[in-house]
Amino acid sequence: MVLWMPGLPPPGVRWSALLAGLALWAAGRAPCCGALLAGAGWAALQAGWALQAQLPPALERSVVSVAGTVASLPEVESRRTRFRFRVDGDAAQPDALRGRLLQLAWYDDFGSTQPGPRLALQAGARWRFQVRVRAPRGLANPGGFDAERNALARRIAATGLVVSGSGRRLAPPRGIDAWRERIAGRIDAAIETPASRYVRALAVGDTRALDEGDWHMLRATGLTHLIAISGFHVGMVAGFIALAASAAWWLLPWLGRYCPRSHAAALAAVAGAVGYAAVAGFALPTVRTVLMVAVVALARLWRRPASVFGALALAALLVLGWDPLAMLTAGFWLSFAGVAWLAWCLPERMHWLRGFLSAQSVATIGLLPLTAVLFDQASLAGPLANLLAIPWWSLVVVPLALLGTGLEALLAGAGSGPWRASAWCFELSWSALSWLGGSRFALWWLPEAAGPALPLALAGAGWLLLPRAVPGKSLALLLWLPLLWPGRELPRHGEVELVLLDVGQGLSVLVRTRGHRLLYDAGPAVRDGFDAGARVVVPALRALGVGRLDAVVVSHGDNDHAGGIAALRAALPVMAWHAPPGMQPSIPSRDCVAGLRWQWDGVQFEYLHPPAGFPYLRNESSCVLRIRSAHGAMLLAGDIGEVIEAGLVRRQRPALRAEVVVAPHHGSAGSSRPGFVAATGARLVLLSAGHGNRFGHPRAEVVERWRGAGAEVLATPASGAVRVWLGAQGLQVRERRPWRRRLWDAAGRARAAVILSADEKTAVVPEG
Repeated sequence: MVLWMPGLPPPGVRWSALLAGLALWAAGRAPCCGALLAGAGWAALQAGWALQAQLPPALERSVVSVAGTVASLPEVESRRTRFRFRVDGDAAQPDALRGRLLQLAWYDDFGSTQPGPRLALQAGARWRFQVRVRAPRGLANPGGFDAERNALARRIAATGLVVSGSGRRLAPPRGIDAWRERIAGRIDAAIETPASRYVRALAVGDTRALDEGDWHMLRATGLTHLIAISGFHVGMVAGFIALAASAAWWLLPWLGRYCPRSHAAALAAVAGAVGYAAVAGFALPTVRTVLMVAVVALARLWRRPASVFGALALAALLVLGWDPLAMLTAGFWLSFAGVAWLAWCLPERMHWLRGFLSAQSVATIGLLPLTAVLFDQASLAGPLANLLAIPWWSLVVVPLALLGTGLEALLAGAGSGPWRASAWCFELSWSALSWLGGSRFALWWLPEAAGPALPLALAGAGWLLLPRAVPGKSLALLLWLPLLWPGRELPRHGEVELVLLDVGQGLSVLVRTRGHRLLYDAGPAVRDGFDAGARVVVPALRALGVGRLDAVVVSHGDNDHAGGIAALRAALPVMAWHAPPGMQPSIPSRDCVAGLRWQWDGVQFEYLHPPAGFPYLRNESSCVLRIRSAHGAMLLAGDIGEVIEAGLVRRQRPALRAEVVVAPHHGSAGSSRPGFVAATGARLVLLSAGHGNRFGHPRAEVVERWRGAGAEVLATPASGAVRVWLGAQGLQVRERRPWRRRLWDAAGRARAAVILSADEKTAVVPEG
């Protein structure tokens, strides 16, 4: 799989692979090998072109003027609007962004109490902006969303912020997305109940109104594949329109003079599928269904036999030929794999009820390995929820929503009745489905599995789905063990593990002993924006197999350390909370005063600061925690500054000695003074900061100070999450980005792009 390689081969190798593969395939010599070689070369070329199209380092964080079209439905929140923006291709645009796709955010002015002109954004409208741009960059954590892979798959060249007061509309909205947005607004106006957001999703593929709670419930019930127009719904619409065309030819036989009835039905099915996929915004599952319908229709026109497998294979070839980077999306694998399992396992003729039940079992078993690897979760309530939702939504809710959309397209206001009926029918089923999804056993979170786990689990699924007469099926379950119960690399008695999570400009650290887990801070949270607790900390804990926390330490109350606490409390049980005296947290907690100590599994925990009676002074009141094992010590210093550092050196110098130090205050200039650095004697220093943050953390002089004292320094912008073990084998380190290096990794490409200038004798590094 060339797209999952650590890096791309040189362009000459990519072209050679493509041309040699095509030659082998055309000559008929080893056509399969030729097709694979050509596909690998084509995918590598496309990936290389997409990476080259991303923002060059010279323009990083610069402000540019761009004109173009709003290329997505704007996601409006209380303080910001997010949208994709296609820059015009004319010569007036910046060369590096001409014709490119940008992911933009437009915030209200600071201190503004009313939404600004961003509310005038509409899909399909042309605008001119001043934009501060950055190359696509994300965080790297266990169980986390890979924003850099997503940007490559969508061919997003840059992300950016709209400069306040710079937006100017050039032309009104037009196109299919503008029509979808208008219809979504009319659905909201027609339906006064909360079900309107689901009708919008099912009618025009508009999921903007679904919040995190809605998505959690859909994941818990295994129904995400049905929302926002699934491939099954496209096929159903195509079949209905084909039947309607066939009925018209039966009622009006003279139409057969111009086109045979079978041909008319096939063409009508393709037209209906294309139209419905356009309403859905051409999401990948709908495109797959359109292509399969088109293949079957063409076979009918040419009077040739067509199998489901043949149509699926040709659809996959067309998708990958047009866009090989589609393989980087979860939708590609789930869509094509689901149909492939059904085509392989189910006979062509079967009673409809038995076929429906069999399809559910096949889809559940066949797709579970992919779901577990892609999302680190599985829905135990999914099979039952799908038995209820698929027939009711597909045969009642969706047709009513589509009827309303069709009537509304013909006459404004005519769709209100069917839309309200669709919402009412949806609510009838949603109460039962919500009860299923609300069970604590509905969603099963799985630890992150190793590479071989997926092929082994797929082999086990294939074994289980073989005919009943095949013996030894119970043994197939053994092939699932590496996926469902992977090794978690837990410390032994007396050993300790630290995981510094990549939360951007903030801090969150997981500490594990043999049988206990402690979390030190939960990262930042921004209103109407990034919440590290929900987006990073909770998924990472689940991916690491942490189902509960024995203690959570809130080092101090600043948002970059305590912002994610609310999401953490909602997701995981916590046995004890610790915070500085006087912080007045919203939850009962124990004061982290100097001298408080305890022991877990042969590892001692002790607070060094603040002392009893110390006033709450935010950063300077940070809980300083020392963790000591038989194999060394770790020091977590929060956001203390040079004054507190000097006091600790003066009063508790021996206790500061540690092999591993999480540097104070993200490596700011007001911390990590020489005396403190020397007192720790650290071998490894970890720094948590956001890439390109406005504070300049970590400061270059601070990094050099630690390195000058003999420590290795690792920072989350370049390393991602960092895992550290102190055990019988000494000090061991694993950096997330280098360990799971992929060709789209921005930090890895930045390291490789160092340019040495002979004139200036300096190194220009995109990392800054």
